[in-house]
This record gives sequence, C-alpha cells and structure tokens, in this order.
Amino acid sequence: MRRIGTSGTEPLYGVEGTRAVERALASTLRPFESMARAGLATAQLALALAPHARCIWIACGPGNNGGDGLVAAMHLLDHSRRSGGDLEVVVTLCGDPARLPPDGARALSQALSAGLVIAPHPPRAFDCAIDALLGLGAQQALEGELAKQLQTMHGSTTTVLSVDLPSGLLADTGVYLGPAPKIGLGPRHTLSLLTLKPGLFTADGRDLSGVVWFDDLGCTSLNQIAPVATLHGIQGGSPQRAQVSHKGSQGNVVVIGGQSISLSGSGMTGAAILAARAALHAGSGRVYVGLLDGSEPSIHWDPQCPELMFRSVDTLQQDRHLLQSAATVCGCGGGSTVVARLPQLLSTCPKLVLDADALNAISGDDNLRRLTTQRAQRGWVTVLTPHPLEAARLLDQDTTTVMSDRLTAAMTVTRYLAAICVLKGSGTVITGPGQGPIINASGNSSLATAGTGDALAGMLGAALAMPDMAPESAFQAVATAVAQHGRLADDWDRERSGELTAGRLAMRARHLH
Repeated sequence: MRRIGTSGTEPLYGVEGTRAVERALASTLRPFESMARAGLATAQLALALAPHARCIWIACGPGNNGGDGLVAAMHLLDHSRRSGGDLEVVVTLCGDPARLPPDGARALSQALSAGLVIAPHPPRAFDCAIDALLGLGAQQALEGELAKQLQTMHGSTTTVLSVDLPSGLLADTGVYLGPAPKIGLGPRHTLSLLTLKPGLFTADGRDLSGVVWFDDLGCTSLNQIAPVATLHGIQGGSPQRAQVSHKGSQGNVVVIGGQSISLSGSGMTGAAILAARAALHAGSGRVYVGLLDGSEPSIHWDPQCPELMFRSVDTLQQDRHLLQSAATVCGCGGGSTVVARLPQLLSTCPKLVLDADALNAISGDDNLRRLTTQRAQRGWVTVLTPHPLEAARLLDQDTTTVMSDRLTAAMTVTRYLAAICVLKGSGTVITGPGQGPIINASGNSSLATAGTGDALAGMLGAALAMPDMAPESAFQAVATAVAQHGRLADDWDRERSGELTAGRLAMRARHLH
C-alpha cells in the first residue's frame, strides 16, 4: 500500500480495464481471497489514519464493496478485542442481505459468526467512517437510506475512508451521483484497490477522494492491460542550464493580446502582461509583448518587469523571422480584435499557444478552424488551453456535457483541431495527437482566481520556446509546464503570504529554476 502524491506518473484504468484486472486476479487466487485482502488493507489503513478512534462506523452496501467493508469490520473487531475492547465497531448494511453476491454473502456470514452485529442505524458519534457502500457499480443517482448515510458521513468532521471509490463517484469520469458533498469538514481518504481510476483525480473526484492510497492486492497483471490515461506529476528537478547559455539559447516568447479600455470599454491589458511575466520568470530568454490597442503600444514598459519588450502588434507580425523562431502566445485578452490577427499567426508561427479570446474566435469561425487544423500537416505545434466553457464553444456543446466526461471532451478537441488540448479545471486533462490522455496531479483551488490561466499560457510559451524543442517533444513539455504551474500553487504558503493571486503566481515561476 502506498500514498499517491503529485510526483511521478501512474497508469489509470477505467471500469472496463479494472474489471479485466479483477478477472485476471481471480483466475490466480482461491475464491474470496481478493476480498479478504481488500478488507484487511482497509482495516489496516483505517487504524493508521485514526489510531485513537473510540468508534469506527463501517457503512456497507449491497455489493462486493460492502463485502470488503464487512471483512474490514471483522479485522477491526479482532483488533478491539486484542487491545482491551476500547474500540467500538458499528456496522450498517444497506440493501437486502439475501441479494448479496457470493463473496459478499460469505463475508456477511463470517462477520456474523465472528460476533459482529448489524446495527439498524449509524452511530450518533464516530471518530472514523468507512464508506463501503458502492464501488465500480454505481450508475444512477443515489437515493433513500444509502444517500442519507452518505450525507451523514460527508457532513461529519471526522475521518472518512472510502473503499476503492467514494460511493457515487463514477470511476471513468469523476462525476458524482450523490447529494452535494460538504467540502473541507474533515479528513477524506480513499483506498483505491487493484487499479487507480481516472475519476479519482478529475472533476468531482479530487474533492471527494481526498488523499488517495493504492493497494494492488498482489496483482501482477496490470502491465498486460492498456491504461485509459496517465496521472502525471513533477518529473524530478528542473534541468540545469549550461554555463555557456545565453538569452538566445533560452528561446523567445511573443505575447499578443490585451486590450485597452479605450477600444471596448473594458480593459484586458493585464492578461497579456501576466502571461508575459510568467513566460519571463519561467525561463524564457526574451519576451516580446504586443498589445491589441492600436498601432502604437499604449504601455511602453512594465515597472515590475522592465525586461519585457513592448512592440506594436504590426511590428511583431512583420517580423517573420521572430515569429518563426519564437513560441507565440495569443488570446490572453484582446476580445474580438484577436480575430483579424489570427490568420497570419496560424499561418506563420510554428509554436503557438492559443488561450481565451483566441479560442472564442476559433470556435465561431470556420476559416480559423481550418487554419488551425492544417498546422498539424506542417508539423507545427498548437496548444489550446480552454476552460470548460471555452471547450464547450469549441465543441458546440454545453458545459454540462463537457464536465460529464472531461477526458472525452479533451480528446474530442484534439481530434477536431489536431492540437494539444489543455482542458483546465480540477484535474486538468491534457491530450494530443497520437498521445494517451494525461490528468495533471498538481494544483488546488487557490488557482480559482482571475489571471492564473494567463500565467499558465505564458509558462507554456516558455516551455515551447527552447530553440531545440522538437515537435515530438512538445506534448511532454506541455504536461511538465502544467504540472509546474500546479506545483507553484501547492507550494504557496497561504498562512504566511495571504491569498495567491495571478500576479504572485507569475512571479513565482522563477522558483522553477
């Protein structure tokens, strides 16, 4: 058993793959052995998480997940007896015991023989709750007694340990079928069994799962089954620069965006400047900024980052050598004025990051979509960074559809536009042509503030700007930049430094080196 963190990579398996692993394991074990192992692992983790608990409630459901809980309850009862009886073990069972599957029925029979009593109601007070109500089989909205028990559990401030999956969480998508959970009341943990599931790490999954633990129960068949996605975290430290490095060897980033208040009545200049600052601090050798506010830049320098070089957009677009060698970031601000600039950028820039207003422009213009798709035929790199609403516009869907299956939505954007897609949100999903989907392991809710996406766009520009960046390396570079962006938020000390803002995030990119 081990804790899953934000470093390294982990294969993720959906329901179909997990069922295949279950069958493979069952063929090598005696009947009931996998449930016995799962229950023991659950009990061991519960005791480690709540070593001083006086009452542990195990809420068991009508399937094999409930059987795991019953086995865990037997081990906890045995522990209580051996330690003097200070631990009260309370077991509830939702559903008809007569309809339990064979292994679950065996677990119930053994539990009753061991002296466990099935309680009619949850205890009034408990120090730890084990959610063994539903596992992979959840398919429809939760209701009745099962939903009530989940509300009681998630409404508590005590430790909650979910067996395999939080009940009602869909393993493939991270969509939650239960009542709206109360977040942040107490410690939440999930022990994922046999496989790690993508739903634990995206959409509703991260809030419900809390800290994820993994136990393969001794299964050795995982490498025989293809994962549906990969959990991606920080891969070691940042590469060291050679002593002979110079600003040219670190690459150039061009940021085109922003919009002065005089053009539209609403200023978005800050979006472009945030992207540019992040690109600079993430390691780019030179950063050029073109603001979409007229023929001459209204801002000639940035007092916080005087290294940024401001140019008129016309001047930048006329410098084909720069655009063809740099990584260009477009759409961080700019509104509808971006539309007129995109055809040349799409046709000139081999490395292009498109965010926000650029994505909205593409979603409503068939010619821009065609130009975007054609870039892949030239071996050029295109990175799209939509949040769910922008992804919905690109796909001509609504956000509910996008959020119902974030992996599929991102893969569909990639397929439609032949581009790398970074679908932002809890558990950012990264997809690319010919690449398996990635779910980013880092980041937290402190990124839910205006401008952090602009900072990410700048960091992506810096990641792609290196002169020796080969197109086939771009996907990994994007995944690394997304992981670093999240890690900056994870490392932020809110107690000492206050709330994380996009400006602070952009400046913190310098800590990557």
